[in-house]
Parts: sequence; C-alpha cells; structure tokens
Amino acid sequence: MDQHKTKTLATVKLEHSSEIYKIVDILNRTLKGDDLMFGLALDEENEKQAVFTIYRT
Repeated sequence: MDQHKTKTLATVKLEHSSEIYKIVDILNRTLKGDDLMFGLALDEENEKQAVFTIYRT
C-alpha cells in the first residue's frame, strides 16, 4: 500500500487579516501540481495571530 505523507516545510505566525485566506487559496490553486499545500489557522493562544504553514505532499 502506498502511504501518503505530508511534510511540514515552514511555519510562520503573522497578524491575522480578514483577507489573508485569499493568498493561501491562490497558492494552493497555483502550486498543487508541484506537490505543495498551504494552510492557514488561527493561533490557539492569540486570536489576533494567524499561523501560515507550507507543506510538501
């Protein structure tokens, strides 16, 4: 069975913005063919911060 692993390449915290998801969306649409995936989540400790992560799939 082929195991699918996702590797975290980089993570950064930045100030949350209501439109930052647009950057993550366009990166995912543009670079999915290069085995890259981008994630965005609110920081659990500080709701004014967002956590942006780059993954290799």
